[in-house]
Amino acid sequence: MKTTSPRQMAIYIALLTSVIAGLVLIITHTTDYQPYWLPLIFSLLFVFIIIYLIVYYWLNSFIFEKINPIYKTIHQVNIPEKELRQDLEEKDVISEVKNEVLQWAKRKTREIAQLKQMEKYRKEFLGNVSHELKTPIFNIQGYILTLLDGGLEDTSINRLYLERTEKSINRMISIVNDLESIARLEAGEMKLEMDDFNIITLFEESFEMNEMMAEERGIRLKFDHKYEKPVKVHGDKRRIMEVINNLVVNSIKYGSPKGTTIVGFSDMGENTLVEVTDDGIGIPEHDINRIFERFYRTDKSRSRDMGGTGLGLSIVKHIIEAHNQTINVRSSVGNGSSFAFTLKKAKGG
Repeated sequence: MKTTSPRQMAIYIALLTSVIAGLVLIITHTTDYQPYWLPLIFSLLFVFIIIYLIVYYWLNSFIFEKINPIYKTIHQVNIPEKELRQDLEEKDVISEVKNEVLQWAKRKTREIAQLKQMEKYRKEFLGNVSHELKTPIFNIQGYILTLLDGGLEDTSINRLYLERTEKSINRMISIVNDLESIARLEAGEMKLEMDDFNIITLFEESFEMNEMMAEERGIRLKFDHKYEKPVKVHGDKRRIMEVINNLVVNSIKYGSPKGTTIVGFSDMGENTLVEVTDDGIGIPEHDINRIFERFYRTDKSRSRDMGGTGLGLSIVKHIIEAHNQTINVRSSVGNGSSFAFTLKKAKGG
């Protein structure tokens, strides 16, 4: 038993009280020739038992009343009285409760910090959604009002404004679709259709799809070396194509004019490491940890000029994590960026 258990404390208090009482009785009732030892011993024993019972009962009741609410608060359950009283008998309850309270306080402090961070993130997210949707909505409103005010009969602007309205509507549709994709990925509702495929083929298709955009900026799209054999991985081919295309498009948008985007693969045991590297503007260090957040842009004005919804990298991260894999980025300002993610190898691949 621990020295701070109620029983042990009661024993010590009763013993101390008995010793003091014994000393008082010896001083006041002992003659020079005949000490009353037998009555003295029985008196002290009686005092010890009475004091022990009183102190033990009082300590048990007091500690139970104080500790039970603490246990309820910390563990969010009602501890049976019998179980708690047994703990009082066998354990150093006061020390244990102290440690549990400290641990509970630390957990709550962390939870409060996380909630504050989530609240901040929620406010930023709502603000970003509002801002991203506000621009195309105001554009659409302006074009339609112009057409209603007589522009509809003006052949020099009616078709142009209708086409611009369509672009703004398509942008809103893209934002909504991307938000829906992220919500489904986070909720685990998006089912992945897993299969084995050659990831080199997907990159070649992405290079072809984005060839015109790359040529406009003079950017070369290539592999780090010629791959004689296919690099087969296991995953959802359609979703991985979405990841690849997003990373290739980003490397073109933010790569240096007349620069190069290089794709490479590395053997990582059971996984294959895929890297997409550009030699563009790079990402400031303080932004690296946030680039996978929804709508987060390192250079907001330039990013919006480049198009896109600001949700691409967030979707990329969710897709890779849905495959139980990871994605990371290495970057420095002026030296380009390298996005690397892993995928499970195909069987026998």
